[in-house]
Amino acid sequence: MWDWKLNICAILAICLIHNGNALSRIDPLVDSKVGLIRGLRASDGDYSMFMGIPYATVNESNPFGPSIPHPGFEDTFEAYDDSAICPQLEEFGNTIVGTLDCLHLNVYVPNTANSRNQLPVLVWIYGGGFTIGYSGRHVYGPKYLVQHNVVLVTLNYRLGPYGFMCLDTPDIPGNQGLKDQQTALRWVKNNIEAFGGDPNKITIFGESAGGASVDYQLTYGKEKLFDQVILQSGVGLCPWALKVPDESAVIKIAGHLGLPTTDVSEAVEFLAQSDVELVIAATTELDIRFKPCVEKEFEGVERFIYDYPANIKNVNVRNVPILMGYNSDERLAWYEHLTPEEYAKLNPFFEALEESFIFESEEYLKEMEAELRHFYIGDEKFSEDVKEGLVRFSSDHSFNYPVMRTLNKYLDSGAKNIYYYLFFYDGDRNFVKERLNITSPGAIHADEISYFFDVSFMDQTPTPEDQLIIDRVTTLWTNFAKYGNPTPEVTELLPVQWPVVTKDQLNYLYIDTELKVQKRNFKSRIALWNLFYKINQKYEIGYRDDDE
Repeated sequence: MWDWKLNICAILAICLIHNGNALSRIDPLVDSKVGLIRGLRASDGDYSMFMGIPYATVNESNPFGPSIPHPGFEDTFEAYDDSAICPQLEEFGNTIVGTLDCLHLNVYVPNTANSRNQLPVLVWIYGGGFTIGYSGRHVYGPKYLVQHNVVLVTLNYRLGPYGFMCLDTPDIPGNQGLKDQQTALRWVKNNIEAFGGDPNKITIFGESAGGASVDYQLTYGKEKLFDQVILQSGVGLCPWALKVPDESAVIKIAGHLGLPTTDVSEAVEFLAQSDVELVIAATTELDIRFKPCVEKEFEGVERFIYDYPANIKNVNVRNVPILMGYNSDERLAWYEHLTPEEYAKLNPFFEALEESFIFESEEYLKEMEAELRHFYIGDEKFSEDVKEGLVRFSSDHSFNYPVMRTLNKYLDSGAKNIYYYLFFYDGDRNFVKERLNITSPGAIHADEISYFFDVSFMDQTPTPEDQLIIDRVTTLWTNFAKYGNPTPEVTELLPVQWPVVTKDQLNYLYIDTELKVQKRNFKSRIALWNLFYKINQKYEIGYRDDDE
């Protein structure tokens, strides 16, 4: 019988009939601070599932504004359904789905958890460019992680216009999705003990926009809602992770849906009353991307991102263990299937610099563009012949160097326990390569996800090589959650000691069929970007020189 904390008040026994035999299943009932929550015993492992627990609600009169913490349950909440999804153009079926009744989370608890054996907690924040994503088992099946005796929480947060509309007004200041995450983290901090989780050993982790979200929670959060962080292929300094507010976006969407206006308030009021699917459809058709933003300060209004990440010199990380890194070929998918005609139309160096800098003149922009182009592809024209150089450039600009800058910022802020990795493994379960039929070698953006989570549509039994990677990375990550150290001891499974990063020793773990400790990955490329930013820092969007 499940030995929950003393505040467990009941257990419901249900008999299932299978092949004529009665099989006993015990469904746990938890007495949390928000009320009674009944879950399900899992059928694929020794754990229970509490799914679709609402942690907040959306204000119907202002769906683009902050959410409201859920008041709790008068009757027992049946936590059986993980299908809630926030409004979006869903990536697998390419259909518009979701409702605003989506601010739910899922808690997966090993049977070993109880009041005398509180387990470390991992809280997952999904990626998807702040535009797509959801927390259900369709992608984020829990069994690989919970088998290591950790509690896993996955959460939904609002996306697109509902999560990241920034209007510089008290009602819609911006970053609602990040504030949703924070509300969920408060819920976990306050309630996870009832599930057998340790509220003083919480690690938040995420990939891509989820990694950037983790960085934002660490950098801008004012409460101690977690103890450790894991950032996979995403930080706040990534050029795609922050955007200058654009009021015209709201006017364009309203106009697309039949309300021609130049008044922002009128447009917002119209969209607040519009069907969410129509709003998402219009946003998609207009190719408008909503992202986190720097918020203005308003009296009585919670402000989350108060300055650009590049201006935040000191982060409170002195006692926070950090695990961070990225994949070997992050941006390969962007170039793999281009036709010769599409290659000829590329302008990636110019576009990347425009995304990140405001230079003093067009002439200087072209000069900087030429420097980067010569470094990565020489004098060659854009074609498949220079695909490798383009992948390296785009990966460095969008992921690799921002992660390195962030790592150095953490070091400068006094972080003592930073573990840095490069995921290189290219197997049969690489998440994006399998779906996009990419055959070039390397691990691309998000490929590692299916080695941490039991992805439902990857229903074939993992090969022995893939299973080894699953066992290794889930052990490394859960060791970190338990001990703040991914390799507390050398074992047959983990035959190397993963050392921390210091200012003098940029150690990293190379994760492939073999685990290796190496130093200074992509060192000539990183050195180039170090010099580039040193020369051009004052032109970086949002940069503020405190000495001026």
